[in-house]
Amino acid sequence: MCTKALVQLHIGQAGVQMANACWELYCLEHGITSHGCSYCNDSNDFCTFFEAGRGSKVVPRTVLVDTEPTVIDEIRGGAYRFLFSPDTMITGKTDAASNFAKGYYLLGNEMIDITMDTIRKVVEKAPSLQGFLLFHSIGGGTGSGFGTKVLEYLDRDYGKRTKMEFVVFPSPKISPLIVEPYNAILATHSSMEYVDCSILMDNEACYEVCDTQLHVEYPTYTNLNRIIAQVVATITTPLRFEGAVNIGFSELQTNLVPYPRIHFPLATYAPLLSMKRSGYENSTTHQLTFQCFEPANQLVKCNPASGKYMSCVLLYRGDVTPLDINNAIQDIKSKKSILFVDWSPTGFKTGLNYQPPACVPGGDLAPSHRAVCMLSNSTSIRRAFSRIVYKFDNIMSKRGFVHHFVGAGLEEGVLTEARDDICALVSDYKEIEQDESEE
Repeated sequence: MCTKALVQLHIGQAGVQMANACWELYCLEHGITSHGCSYCNDSNDFCTFFEAGRGSKVVPRTVLVDTEPTVIDEIRGGAYRFLFSPDTMITGKTDAASNFAKGYYLLGNEMIDITMDTIRKVVEKAPSLQGFLLFHSIGGGTGSGFGTKVLEYLDRDYGKRTKMEFVVFPSPKISPLIVEPYNAILATHSSMEYVDCSILMDNEACYEVCDTQLHVEYPTYTNLNRIIAQVVATITTPLRFEGAVNIGFSELQTNLVPYPRIHFPLATYAPLLSMKRSGYENSTTHQLTFQCFEPANQLVKCNPASGKYMSCVLLYRGDVTPLDINNAIQDIKSKKSILFVDWSPTGFKTGLNYQPPACVPGGDLAPSHRAVCMLSNSTSIRRAFSRIVYKFDNIMSKRGFVHHFVGAGLEEGVLTEARDDICALVSDYKEIEQDESEE
């Protein structure tokens, strides 16, 4: 019997597009066809993410929601159209116009009841729900506004369950939306108390990975999402396969989040090896561990050398031994360039699972016998929040575009309140650094 079921929620265009990459990888790892038929009867615990259907068919424990039908219609007509239950794909008739207020108030109030009812039906089929994974972007209207509304209702109905979100955060230089700073600030502020852990990623960092590491000449969102899917698959491997040292979601949260508001870890992954280089490299556990501390392997743009680590969770999979892990961590601790706060002297939590990573046929990542994903809580993430506050202030100084948000039901004072809250978050991170330097 499955005792660690998770439900994945994909909200908005970015969230739904990530669904394709994630479930493609889950199906490969668990021996499930694009039609949902299971052809592999090993001991893996596929019921973490899948429920048994009729015959040999399995159905993902997921709900896909968008306020307009275009992106979900692509899934309805795509390669995995027979995998997802039609009842778990919810669409509205109009988009949120890149407006947090429209996604939260206007369209949110229209769609929240059917969304929560669908989530309830999926949860009722899960034998013992451990928590939720929510995928969305906080730059757009649906991902930020309606994503926040869903988190609020999840907290109301399933308050004791872990809620982890994978967030597409605004990039430093690449931005498809002018009002992105408003949406991001409002979403981060509004969901702060509803989510347990927010793993940030941005498109600019993922583009650089595709360019410099994987040598993809013209990367698309599919290329970016497949990288993110590998991170998600590695984080959830301990829940889906038997392992030597498996880490549950509550244990992950306990070791990553020192204070409730400081819940924004960085994600890094190794090896990021292209097919062209696969025949020339075979990275050791030691090399993979050190790659996780390289900015080039991060999925969000910020320099970890500009801050201090509070905690690091290293999740290994494949051909790795505990001795190799211990030796690598000892070498990491001896590096003067990698700084940890004084009050967390150990700083490391490790997980080990012998299930190797899967490789998407025709994908960018080369097959590998071993891999590692690191989630690290570092004070350097405050610079990402400082950047978005700076952009917010530039637009807000002229009160640009404010009337769109006010017209959709947002009180203007909420913008200022949200901005002050994110500034307070930046100050929280600064205080941790200052306390250490004074001691």
